[in-house]
Formats: sequence, structure tokens, C-alpha cells
Amino acid sequence: MADSLIPTVDLSPFFREDDEDGKRKAMEVITKACSEYGFFQIVNHGVPVNLLERALELSRIFFDCPAQEKLKSSPASNAPLPAGYNTQHQNSPDKNEYLLMFPPGSSFNVFPHNPPEFKQVLEDVFSNLTKTGAIVESIVNQCLGLPTNFLKEFNHDRSWDFMVALRYFPATETDNNGLTEHEDSNCISFVFQDEAGGLEVRKDGQWIPVIPAKGTLVVNISDVIQVLSNNKFKSATHRVVRPKGRSRCSFAFFYNLQGEKWVEPLPQFTKDIGEPPKYRGFQYNEYLQLRLRNKTHPPSKPEDEIRITHYYIPT
Repeated sequence: MADSLIPTVDLSPFFREDDEDGKRKAMEVITKACSEYGFFQIVNHGVPVNLLERALELSRIFFDCPAQEKLKSSPASNAPLPAGYNTQHQNSPDKNEYLLMFPPGSSFNVFPHNPPEFKQVLEDVFSNLTKTGAIVESIVNQCLGLPTNFLKEFNHDRSWDFMVALRYFPATETDNNGLTEHEDSNCISFVFQDEAGGLEVRKDGQWIPVIPAKGTLVVNISDVIQVLSNNKFKSATHRVVRPKGRSRCSFAFFYNLQGEKWVEPLPQFTKDIGEPPKYRGFQYNEYLQLRLRNKTHPPSKPEDEIRITHYYIPT
């Protein structure tokens, strides 16, 4: 089975004080997955399953609204990312519409009025996933053998986190691309999807579908962790393939990094072990702007898109 190739990790030992054996086994699975392709799934993660289901249900109701109703939630022009409702740029190969939000209380957020409880559910999901992000970040910190709380202190500003509710349009006879293959630029990403599926991860040159499972969160390691670890942990390459005959709804939560942060391979993975750095250092916001330009001004050839290899040091 394809889904058996993507490990599912039970996080319940990390909510208990006395289950060191359970934690050790979970960390072994996570370390192997992150070292090979940067993708795994988690259950018993602390986010109520009924909350995830309700969020998907309400997002379907919102996206089914007439365009004029959805456009009432259009982004303000001063937001660093288009918080609110939007569709992909007309030249984009990606075929979806989305609602983006920053942390609850952010002045950039623009919430729909319909359905009425959508705002509260979105804020509840965001708050819960922020806690999950901190737990998984701590686990990744241990798996990499970093000093206690290193990543927590390096990545302490939660104001840059964001979440996106997405609806992908049904595939046509000639096009099923929903989201072009890519790696995420941030630290750690979390996804939950409806029963339509469509999320795929690349492993050993093959695309493996992530089979939807109720209450399961998909976790992918992103570019910042790959650079900090000097390629010890891999940033997951993934895409979305649109199903035929139906739309697909999903949520993606980005446990992000503050834009002014300097990102470069850590000494624990370079000079301390006699390894040369594989990346030159960069300010995170510079990389974000380059990645954003991929979306607003798509290059004519996919291979010309800016990815983390932009900072790779040839050997």
C-alpha cells in the first residue's frame, strides 16, 4: 500500500511523563523519515479531530459561496502576504482558491462573515496547530541532537506563522495540476485534507499519494531545517494532483520563521564534524521575496523557479 510508505507516528508518548520508550521509538521513525525525504504523519497530536473536520466542512461552505460574497474578504494592500480570500494569479499553473490568515488577533486578518462560526473555528485550529508546531519542533530538535530548546530559542517569534484554507478545482481532461511540485520555505508545515486526497510526496524519484485518514496531520520538514542541518534532514518535495469530478479541500499551517533571521548551516553539522557548509547564509526574508516572485511572476521554464538550491555551494 502506498500509504504504508509514509510513516504514521503516535505522539501520545510526548504528552506523558513516563513513556521514554514510546518517545524513543517515535523519534527513531521521525529521524529516519526526515533523513530520507522529510515527510511523516502524526496522530494523537492534541488537536481535536472534530475541530479539524468542522474546519473542512465550513471551508467547503465558504468556497461554495458566490464570488461576490467571497471577495468581501479580499486582502488589505499592506499585508506582507495576501491575508483573506484570493485566487491564484492568472498565469499560475496552480489551480486553487484560498483563504489565508495570520495568528489570531493580527491586524492583517480579513475573515468572512459567512458561515458565521468560521472565524472562531479558524482561530481555534490556528491556536491548536501552533501548540502542535512547538511539540514537533522540540522533537525535531532532539532528533537532530541539538542543545535543549535550541530551535525554540532560534525560532521564538510566532507572529510570522500563517495558515491557508484551500479549495482545488476538479481536474480537466488535459490538466490535473493543483499545486506544482515544490518544497516549503519555512521550518515545519502541517497539512490536513478531505477524503478527496491529492497530496503526493516524492521519495526515491517516485510520487507517493498521501492517503487521507481522519484526524491525521501530515508533517513536512521545510527548507530552513534542511539548511540549518546542512542536509541531514531533507525538505520534503510534494505536490497536489486534482481529482476528477470533484473539488478538494485542505488546510496548510506554516510554522514559520521571523523574516530578519539569518539562516545558515549550524556548526554542529559543519565545522564541528569537519564537514563543509552546503549553503551560503541568507536573510530569511530575502528568500521569501524570491519565492513570492515565483508565484507573482512565474518563470517560463519550471526549472528557473527559485528554490533553496539558489544558496547551494557547489563542491
